Amino acid sequence: MDAIPGTEIRILNKNLECGKIKHAIFDFDGTISILREGWEKIMEPVMIESICGDQPVTETVILRVREFIDETTGIQTILQMEGLVEMVKEFGLVPKDKILDAWGYKRIYNDRLMVPVRQRISELQSGRKSLNECTVKGSVDFCQRLHDQRVIMYTASGTDQEDVRNEANVLGVDKWFKGGVYGAIGSVEEYSKDKVIKEILRNNQLHGAELVVLGDGPVEIRNAKENGAIAIGIASNEVTGCGWEQRKIERLTKAGCDLLMPDFSHGKELLAYLMGA
Repeated sequence: MDAIPGTEIRILNKNLECGKIKHAIFDFDGTISILREGWEKIMEPVMIESICGDQPVTETVILRVREFIDETTGIQTILQMEGLVEMVKEFGLVPKDKILDAWGYKRIYNDRLMVPVRQRISELQSGRKSLNECTVKGSVDFCQRLHDQRVIMYTASGTDQEDVRNEANVLGVDKWFKGGVYGAIGSVEEYSKDKVIKEILRNNQLHGAELVVLGDGPVEIRNAKENGAIAIGIASNEVTGCGWEQRKIERLTKAGCDLLMPDFSHGKELLAYLMGA
């Protein structure tokens, strides 16, 4: 497999059109921030409990939930919860009058997720955790390098917009995203990563190769490719903040990313490659 010399950055599309990038969209969680590391391990039991209710948990339910989370990583949380409602109904293990709507399930999930997130934010603000311990390796430096190249940057997340803006501010990375910090604000009609990509291309009269999209979820990678943008998969191990995560390698490759890397350790080399140096 080809790679950018001296790096672990895999080149999956040898025909990539480089040297034209003017705008960049970053996913947030797992691409820059690891404040929400472990969200899948929180969402999985919430979904399993919701589907099974008082009935015994089966391997079929576990596998279905894991597959669903893997496929939908990157979309708005509320859409994942809408999918949960459908699975609860499909399995039929919970009485109809006990089935919640998507917002009800989202509240349960968010309440559990925010416990470790708030703890990490507190530790960062008190100095018990460093910025490096809360971000993907090299991501902050890479944002600085892009900024120095006058690339206009955005972040677009499936997390609620208020939370994304708060966490980007806590990490001190919001200053790079002059283009905007986008997050879920309601329905897919109101916000989606695909909609953000299309608007940026249209509003700035960009050709696809003038926009690069970086993320650790298959959703933003597919959206990027569908709109002709360059797609970079970040197969990050969120526990350590660096190195490869096998599951992400598989789903990002399947989604069709042009380049694949574990983190931003070789951000300088990546930027040189993208700029056609």
